[in-house]
Amino acid sequence: MNASWTRLLKSAYRREPITSFVITVGVVDAAIGSIGASGSLLAFGLGTAGVAMGLRWWQVYRSEAEQPAPAAEYYLPPQSSRPQLPTLNNVSKKNPPY
Repeated sequence: MNASWTRLLKSAYRREPITSFVITVGVVDAAIGSIGASGSLLAFGLGTAGVAMGLRWWQVYRSEAEQPAPAAEYYLPPQSSRPQLPTLNNVSKKNPPY
């Protein structure tokens, strides 16, 4: 459990360092407020972490809704507009065409 928790935190900090930092500050404030029996620090920490998580969820939700599915890019048309080339016959090496 400890290794997976560490891996999760590292990946979160790599992807979203600012949001992860604000959430960590909020959780630490909440922990200090609960241990020290300071209700205002506990409320501030929970509020900070909650707002940071809510804003991050809103950003993810908004970016998924705005991005349309990318259209497929074709480098060549499905059918050629030029006629098909004729097949070549085997030419003997004794009598070249030129």
